[in-house]
Amino acid sequence: MEKIVEIAKIIARNVSKDGFNATLIERVTLVRSSTVTMPMPNVYRPQLCLVAQGHKEVTLGDHTFKYAPGRYGVVTYDLPVVGHVVKATPNEPYLCLYLDFDPVMLGDLAARVQPMPGAPSQPIGKTVSDASAALLDAALRLLRLLDAPAALPVLGPLAEQEILYHLLAGTEGARMRHIVSSQGPVAQVGRAIAWIGKHFREPFSIKRLAMEVGMSPSSLHEHFRAVTAMTPLQFQKQLRLQDARSLMLVHDLDVTTAAFRVGYESPTQFNREYRRHFGEPPARDIARLRALPDLKSY
Repeated sequence: MEKIVEIAKIIARNVSKDGFNATLIERVTLVRSSTVTMPMPNVYRPQLCLVAQGHKEVTLGDHTFKYAPGRYGVVTYDLPVVGHVVKATPNEPYLCLYLDFDPVMLGDLAARVQPMPGAPSQPIGKTVSDASAALLDAALRLLRLLDAPAALPVLGPLAEQEILYHLLAGTEGARMRHIVSSQGPVAQVGRAIAWIGKHFREPFSIKRLAMEVGMSPSSLHEHFRAVTAMTPLQFQKQLRLQDARSLMLVHDLDVTTAAFRVGYESPTQFNREYRRHFGEPPARDIARLRALPDLKSY
């Protein structure tokens, strides 16, 4: 626990406010929350999330992942999730480290690092595990460079590679390799996720999506659900609803305009699905969010 305590101290020293804080390290973001937060949708990109203090919960489809100090999450695709901080106070805020994966660095290492024998190749695009002492050591070395900026250009890539090495050589190795793989059904699902991310406002059929990625509809449905815990149409629906919520909250669009903008043809259907997903009708939900003093998504 000494390592995670030191990691928490470094994060606390290098964040100036609650929310997401950029750092001198290109792909590293530090997060602080002094309070618990309400569940909010977000799209997680391929990254590592290591929690140093506090607790967080993230829901993907029907899976709920629980973070605590010393636990880390790995995301291998752009995934729509709902996350919230469940334990934090001003004296002991929630603190975590995000490291976005560099696909070039990861691909080079994946070709040279042998996977752990017998490690399960679970395809789901997100998981949470307990960090090993070696992974915490590597994260600590990377964060210490925030206090030694002159050494960062030389030692930063080495520390980052060490983190990726431990992920590739450990129980997450098979999952990590899916990020850079261009072959097999999981790679095809990755292409399907990217396609939906670009076209989620447009109507499409499973047959069309399957043709786009070179799979049969039944195979796409099976493997897509294994990776994302959702069907392709459920995935599209979550992206549409999150986008509509953002349009109303940030850009002040009215409910009907937002519904049409994200691809809904029926405002009635939009209202029904929005309420089912967020728990309240759109207008009431947006009014409640605007009344919150400091709204953030974790």
